[in-house]
Amino acid sequence: MWKIPLFKMHWDENDVSRVNDVIRSGMNWASGPQIAEFEEKIAEYIGSRYCLTFNSGTSALHVVLLAHGIKKNDEVIVPSFTFVATANAPRFVGAKPVFADIEEDTFGLDPSSVEEKITQKTRAILPVHYGGCPCRIRELREIADDHGLLLIEDAAEAFGAKINSKMVGTFGDSAMMSFCQNKIITTGEGGAILTDSRELYEKMKLIRSHGRLETADYFSTSEVMDYVDLGYNFRISSITAALGLAQMEKVGKILSIRKKDADYYSRQLKKLVPPPLCKTMTPPAGYHHVYQLYSARVQKRDALMAHMESSQIMTKIYFSPVHQTHYYRNVLKYTDSLPVTEKISGEIISLPFYPGISHGEIDSVISTMQEFYR
Repeated sequence: MWKIPLFKMHWDENDVSRVNDVIRSGMNWASGPQIAEFEEKIAEYIGSRYCLTFNSGTSALHVVLLAHGIKKNDEVIVPSFTFVATANAPRFVGAKPVFADIEEDTFGLDPSSVEEKITQKTRAILPVHYGGCPCRIRELREIADDHGLLLIEDAAEAFGAKINSKMVGTFGDSAMMSFCQNKIITTGEGGAILTDSRELYEKMKLIRSHGRLETADYFSTSEVMDYVDLGYNFRISSITAALGLAQMEKVGKILSIRKKDADYYSRQLKKLVPPPLCKTMTPPAGYHHVYQLYSARVQKRDALMAHMESSQIMTKIYFSPVHQTHYYRNVLKYTDSLPVTEKISGEIISLPFYPGISHGEIDSVISTMQEFYR
């Protein structure tokens, strides 16, 4: 048992009440009205015309690539500094993930590296907004437009992040959000795709639910429905959506708490464990970081993690390079050299952080780090 865990979910009695209401209804646990309402709330908050929810962010990425027509022999440019799902999603549809390097300000795809990786087979760029910090998405949008490529945002960690007043999730042709348990808002598991394209939205609806052309709720009608495409069972449940609605009601509060506590973390670290021992992240001007992760670059990272564990303080590496995993290196035979990715991945540490973490707990994390460096 950790004395200070890496994360905790932020919940209140409204979360419990919303879920209870669906359960006590005795009906529509799978496909009730809460799903459409949750999707509408997300689309309104982010500023997209359409939102479609899924049982995970990974399923959402799979479906959006299918709906965009990404297929065998296509190439999709991705970071290696990410959760493995970002790289695996192109493989789900037969395409090839092509790794580009990252830059050191946002830990997102480096536009110059992306330019170098574009070939005649490239169909899309799939950048990640690391830990809640927007990547260089405006520059990537320009590159995508110049080369006639799709831009699909992996915003799994960046719900509510923005550059100036423009929300992450509205720069690309589509964007994925995740509601896994450690995300900004959570439904335990879950994800969504945001888009302004009606055509894409309708395609994804078919793929999400067995290729079924739905004119009514499947479980509440005697109507016979046709199956017009190959699809999957990637739906979110009404119970899950009800939890999402309750979480959406407090998203502003959650983001405010995260920002305030992240600022405290950064001030204390700079004062007590200063560079070069520990380098905190400083987003570019106008970039609004939502701190889904509180990550820093540290010296002697692995030994520090062992020391923190001995004090029952959890830390984690987000992320080890995907291109160096057994599957990509030994099975798929990737031999990429990504110097910035490899450097940052060897230094990065995610420290305990969640809404409700006390200043005392933050102080304890930092004093334990001080102890190690002394």
